[in-house]
Formats: sequence, structure tokens, C-alpha cells
Amino acid sequence: MPGHRCPFGQKSKWLLERNGYQVEDHTLRSREETERFMQEHGVETTPQTWIGDRRIGGYDDLRAHFGNPLPKKGATSYKPVIAIFAVSALIALAIGWLMGGPVWMILPRFAATAMVLLGLQKLQDVESFSTMFLNYDLLAQKWVPYGYAYPFLETGAGLLMIAGLLPWLSGPVALFIGVVGAWSVYRAVYIEKRELKCACAGGNSNVPLGFVSLTENLVMIAMGIFTIARALS
Repeated sequence: MPGHRCPFGQKSKWLLERNGYQVEDHTLRSREETERFMQEHGVETTPQTWIGDRRIGGYDDLRAHFGNPLPKKGATSYKPVIAIFAVSALIALAIGWLMGGPVWMILPRFAATAMVLLGLQKLQDVESFSTMFLNYDLLAQKWVPYGYAYPFLETGAGLLMIAGLLPWLSGPVALFIGVVGAWSVYRAVYIEKRELKCACAGGNSNVPLGFVSLTENLVMIAMGIFTIARALS
């Protein structure tokens, strides 16, 4: 339409061409034309793809036709956490390259960066995070404001650790929220056997509560101990 190019139409055309097809593109130029097209073919969305005389369907159907369906909405996925940890590792390597120092410092830099990025995910929608967090965190269940404060505590502690500032603050904060979080996750998953979503990547994530959540909290415990011990040495 004037002033609008359908992103799914462009993706469908690209996908067909990528798979070796020549595409005859029929553009719908008005809302009336689009409504008439959908009514004529008994469909609810555009674009629609035909290969020869066979109607494949919309963009999602086309992806499925080529053996690469989109994941179902609400399906369990570890991709957000994997992406966060991978980027955290690369940032830690970049900081090490820039600042030098012993190679082993990559590990605490990686952990602190992961804390910041995981905290950032939570900060995008604190309300949704706090709601999901209340399902399993024992302290948040006793004192609701803790669920709202948690993303700020995690992000702030991580930033201070990266900068090497205020270890007497960042260390105890990381240790505290890590211990509370680890016990809460362990109790919910391994004692009560509850199947819940983890709020570790934000309140809209589909990461299951379990190993990833426990690992996040154990890393914070380790970073808290490391930061405090380093400040006292």
C-alpha cells in the first residue's frame, strides 16, 4: 500500500527466492483490495503464497513448508539466556583485551557482565518480572517490594563489579540476593517439584525454572564471595 510495505510479504519473497523460486509478486494496493482478496480466498491474513496451483499459506506456513517452522508462542526456549551468556563472554574478552591483566580475570568480568545483561532484561518490564518472580522467590513472597528492587540490585552490583567500585556494597548485595535466590529456586524445583517459568531473562521469558536459574544465583554467590575476599586481601 502507499507508504507501507508488508514485512511478511518481503520475507516471503526473500524466502522463496532463497530456495530457488522465481516469484510473481501481486501487490495489494488498498484496504478494499486486501479485504476482497481475503474474502475471495477464505483467508484471514496476507501475504498468501502459491507454488504453482497449490496454496501454501502465509509466511509462517511458508517457513514450515521449507522445514523451518517458527517456534510456537509460549514454547520453552533457552535462546535468550544463551545469547546473554555468549555476549557476556565476548564483552569480558573485549574488556580483557583493552585493559590487560591476568587471563583468569575474564571469569569474574564475564559473571559481572552477565549480571548486568540479565538485570537489563528484567528492567525492561519490572512489573511483569516482579509478578513472575513472586511465584517462587521466598523473600519477595514475604515482602513484595523486593521483587521490584531485585533488577536494580542485580544490575547495580554487576556494574560496580565491572568498574571495581564499592566492593563493600556490591559484594554483600550479590551474595545476599544470590543466597536467597538459590534457596528459593532449589526449594521450588527440587523439593516442591513445581514446574514454573524463570524470571531470570525477564517477566516475559519462556525459560523453565531450574538449572539456569540456580546457576545464575550460584554465580552471584561466587561473585559476592570473590568481591568481598578481594577487598579484604
